[in-house]
Amino acid sequence: MNIQHTPSILTFRKSASKAVKAVATKTKTPRTKKEPAGFKYARNLSSKFKFGAHVAMAGGISKAVTNAMDIGANSFALFLKSPRKWVSPDIKPEEIEKFKSLCKEHGYNPRTDVLPHGSYFINLGNPDPEKEEKAYGSFLDDLKRCELLDIGLYNFHPGSSLDSDHKEAISRLAKNINNAIKETSFVKIVIENMAGHGNLIGSDLQDIRDVIDLIDDKSRVGVCIDTCHSFAAGYDISSEEKFVEFWNLFEKTIGWEFLSAIHLNDSKAPLGANRDLHQKLGYGFLGLEAFRVVANFEKLQNVPIILETPVGDEDSVYGEEINLLEWLEGRSKDDEEFISKQKELFDVGAKDRAEHLKKFETKKSKATTAKRSATTDISKMVSKKKKE
Repeated sequence: MNIQHTPSILTFRKSASKAVKAVATKTKTPRTKKEPAGFKYARNLSSKFKFGAHVAMAGGISKAVTNAMDIGANSFALFLKSPRKWVSPDIKPEEIEKFKSLCKEHGYNPRTDVLPHGSYFINLGNPDPEKEEKAYGSFLDDLKRCELLDIGLYNFHPGSSLDSDHKEAISRLAKNINNAIKETSFVKIVIENMAGHGNLIGSDLQDIRDVIDLIDDKSRVGVCIDTCHSFAAGYDISSEEKFVEFWNLFEKTIGWEFLSAIHLNDSKAPLGANRDLHQKLGYGFLGLEAFRVVANFEKLQNVPIILETPVGDEDSVYGEEINLLEWLEGRSKDDEEFISKQKELFDVGAKDRAEHLKKFETKKSKATTAKRSATTDISKMVSKKKKE
């Protein structure tokens, strides 16, 4: 992950959680904190949201549990093996037992609070049969690792059609998911929406619906919505009104019953840029308002909400962003402290936003020029043919 350090966040107090359509009260309620006991951040057990982050597992997969505790996470994500290798050693039996034991000790339900992320190499829609088979092998290996650890959710990128027909790629993807479900017992396969670059599957919500329609056992498939990916793909979720519109579309296209997780990231790139560039909360084009809305949207209360923002080599920085999200619970957009924090973070991200906006506008301008040039060339050819 791209790593940077986040400025210190103020000490936050929890607010009563309200639905996004309701008017947030300013009456604060006391937090119920689990004592850190050697960890840097305490978990907020009174929060109704499962705010967490993607944590490291270097030194053994059980380390992910204590790393999650170190940032005060109520859910967490991890890699089950190296995301940039096709083959990795099996998980040692003692590590499997230690992972389960630590989850029980610290109050994490691995069936609902843990969201592993699949390998970046996996492309189940690959038109090359040999490469498709290789991807499926890695995919199935991940799922079996989940079940060894008693993990109930597995998140992955749906892949790309490459140079093949898009609908055929979706069919290949669904076929492989169906096969994997038959070879496993309980883990739910969670499809992540994408930023819309190139031939990626899943930048359009309809793609995900089309995959689900082809799955035989729909109880074993779910969806993870990434806020940065959504924005980059052209879905504006930067205000409360637009956020609600997006989820209405999600409900109509896919259905609430399939929502299994959230990846929470701001965006360095502007709306519709098709760039997967995660940013710290409040620094990017989404802005802190989008995350205030998230922290007050009741329908997101029972799923893992995973931060993947750029924090550097020090995962504990996620603890500050988790505190920020919990502080946003119950706050209205007119809250003076919120307005001050919103401006503070937005100002810090100004340089990055200006840089990426310039790149986006330059790219757009070049594409427009190229399109006009091609249109002119075609017109000239047609005109010449008519004269002949």
